Amino acid sequence: MDKRFSTRPDNGIITPEPFEARQFDDATAAVDALEQLYERNTSFLRRSFEGLARQKPRGRYRAFYPQVSIQTSSFAHVDSRLSFGHVAAPGLHTTTITRPDLFRTYLIEQLSLLIKNHQTSVTVSESDTPIPLHFAFGEGAYVEAEIAENLEVPLRDIFDAPDLTNTDDDIVNGTYEPVPGEGHPLAPFKAQRVDYSLARLSHYTATSASHFQNFVLFTNYQFYIDDFIAHARALMAEGGRGYEAFVEPGNLVTPAGQSEPVSGMAPPRAPQMTAYHLKRADHSGITMVNIGVGPSNAKTITDHIAVLRPHAWLMLGHCAGLRHSQALGDYVLAHAYVREDHVLDDDLPAWVPIPALAEVQVAVQEAVADVTGYDGYDLKRIMRTGTVATIDNRNWELRDQSGPVQRLSQSRAIALDMESATIAANGFRFRVPYGTLLCVSDKPLHGELKLPGMASDFYRKQVNQHLKIGLMAMEKLAAMPPERLHSRKLRSFFETAFQ
Repeated sequence: MDKRFSTRPDNGIITPEPFEARQFDDATAAVDALEQLYERNTSFLRRSFEGLARQKPRGRYRAFYPQVSIQTSSFAHVDSRLSFGHVAAPGLHTTTITRPDLFRTYLIEQLSLLIKNHQTSVTVSESDTPIPLHFAFGEGAYVEAEIAENLEVPLRDIFDAPDLTNTDDDIVNGTYEPVPGEGHPLAPFKAQRVDYSLARLSHYTATSASHFQNFVLFTNYQFYIDDFIAHARALMAEGGRGYEAFVEPGNLVTPAGQSEPVSGMAPPRAPQMTAYHLKRADHSGITMVNIGVGPSNAKTITDHIAVLRPHAWLMLGHCAGLRHSQALGDYVLAHAYVREDHVLDDDLPAWVPIPALAEVQVAVQEAVADVTGYDGYDLKRIMRTGTVATIDNRNWELRDQSGPVQRLSQSRAIALDMESATIAANGFRFRVPYGTLLCVSDKPLHGELKLPGMASDFYRKQVNQHLKIGLMAMEKLAAMPPERLHSRKLRSFFETAFQ
C-alpha cells in the first residue's frame, strides 16, 4: 500500500497517518502544504470508499480538513487604512481550509499580509473537523452508487456526513462565541460551510465554482443575459480584448480567438439560476447571474457566491419608479435601502443600516456618464440617486395601498423592486462591496404600466445601454487595488483577518 495512505486503527476509526504541524514564513510554501495535506486526506477517503467494492469495511474511515493558524502575543498596530490582513488582538487565530487549489491565489494573498503585518510565521496542521465523504469527491466526480447500495450498514456508519453544526454563518453574523481554549476565527467561513456552497453553486448555475470571477453582476431579466452572451461571444471572436475565455452553463468554454465552445457539455435542462463568466487569468473578469424574481433567490445565490470572496457585486434590474419626475428608462442609483424583503431578518436585523459604498457609487456614476454622454448636473435628467425599497410581495398594488405608500413616502424612496436590498444587505453581511443600478420600467402609482408593445420597445432600447454601464462600472472597480475597494465600513468590532 502507498505509504501516503497507510492507516492506523484507533478505537475502530481508520485514518491517514498523523500530519506533523509545520511553520512557514512564506505564504506560497504554506499553501503548497495545505494543498498536499488536503489532497492526501481526500484521496484517502475516495480510495477507502472505492475499496468497499472489493471488501467489507474494516471500521470507520475518517480524515480531517487542513487548518492554518497564527499566534500573536501583542496588540501590534498595523496600517490603519487596511480593512483586512491583520488580527485585532493577541492569541491563537485559526481556520479550517478546503479546496486550497481553488483558493490558492486568495490564500497566498491573505497569508502574505498576515506574515508581513505581524512579522510572524503561520502554522499548517490537521484540524479536528472531519471531511464529509460527499465533499471529498469534489465537483463533477462520478460516484458509483452501487457501492453504497450494496453495503450492509448505512454509509453514515462508515464515513462522516455533512454536519450542520459546522455549516452555519455565526462568524459572519457576528454571533460566534469561541469555546474556552479554542482559537479565534481567522476566516469568515469554516471549511464545511465553503464546501456546502461550492456544491450548491454548481447545482444552481450549472457551472463550476472555479469559473466564477471576482466581479459579479446580478439581474432579474433574461434580456440582460442575452445581451451579455452576445457581447461575450463577440469579444471572444475578436480575440478577447483582455479576457481569456467565456464560460456558459454546462461549463461550455469558448477561448479567446474562438467563436464556438471547445469543451463542456450543455446541460439537459436550464439550471435554476443561469451563470455566465467572462474570464481573466487573475479572476478579475465578470460573472453574470440571472437570479430570477424575488428576495429568496437573491439571498440564496449570494449566500453561496460569498464563500468565493468576490471583490464586488452589483444589481442590474428593473424597478417601479415612485416619483412624478421619473420617466420610463431613467436610472436609479441606490444610496440607501428600505428592507421589506424579510428573508434576512434572522441574520441581519432590519434596523441595521446598509450604507452606500463610495468606491462603488463613484464607479457606477462615472460609467453612467461615460455611456450616456450626460455629465454633471445634466446627469440628473436621466438618473436619480436615492432610496430603493425592496418588498417580498410582487402584487402589493392589489392590497390596501395606504400603508405601503405612506411608508415609501416617509422613507423618501424613489424606486421599488424585489431584490436590490437583499443583495446589498447580504453584501454588507458578508463584507462584499455592493451596489445597485436600476432602470425604471413602470410607474404603478402614477398609472404608467407597460403595454406589450411599449415593453418590447423599452427593452430593446434600454437593456443594451444598461448592461454596458454595468460592465464598465465593473471594469472600473477591477482597476482598483483590493485594499481600496474593500471598505472599512463593512468591518465590525471583532473581525477575521481574512477578507
